[in-house]
Amino acid sequence: MTSPQDLFIVGLGNPGSEYAGTRHNLGWACLDLLARRLNVGLDRKRWRSRVAQTQVDGRRVWLIEPQTFMNLSGQAVASARRDLGVEGGIENVWVVHDELDLPLGRLRIKVGGSAAGHNGIRSVMSSLGSDAFVRFRVGVDKPPRPGAEAGIRWVLARFTPAEREIVERVTHGVADALEMALRDGVDQAMNVYNRSGSLGEGLP
Repeated sequence: MTSPQDLFIVGLGNPGSEYAGTRHNLGWACLDLLARRLNVGLDRKRWRSRVAQTQVDGRRVWLIEPQTFMNLSGQAVASARRDLGVEGGIENVWVVHDELDLPLGRLRIKVGGSAAGHNGIRSVMSSLGSDAFVRFRVGVDKPPRPGAEAGIRWVLARFTPAEREIVERVTHGVADALEMALRDGVDQAMNVYNRSGSLGEGLP
């Protein structure tokens, strides 16, 4: 039986070795690290996703990495909530994803808003019928050239060696933020992590 306290933390990415280590899969990298910190493995197959389940302070927490490709990510989230009998409580869906509109190494946590061109977020909004979920927006910076095609190539490309050094620190910073949100609430995590500063420089 499900509980109204059920929380869904969803990392966005694309399956397949050709997408491993790309900017678009940064949400998965952050969720993988959170799973290791919570001592769970994302090795269950459910809702066309890799899934782990644990308890944090008496609350059941589901970690979900949809394997449907980015454009259909929301189907997995909606299936999980429907299968578990969860109604309402959209604020108990947290989505971790790459964000072109933020510099590499910057994290912003927000509730609601537009998809800002992110097809994974657009899919989650459509499948849930709401934009009122929590987003952990992890910056990957804009491509050097403008345009939709340039943006697609950018997020589907792998990080450079220099960027990977920053990304290693970023994934730890995002995992820290998620743990704070689990422990102290999303508002507290917003207060700490939405200030000016780069996770890539070890801040906050």
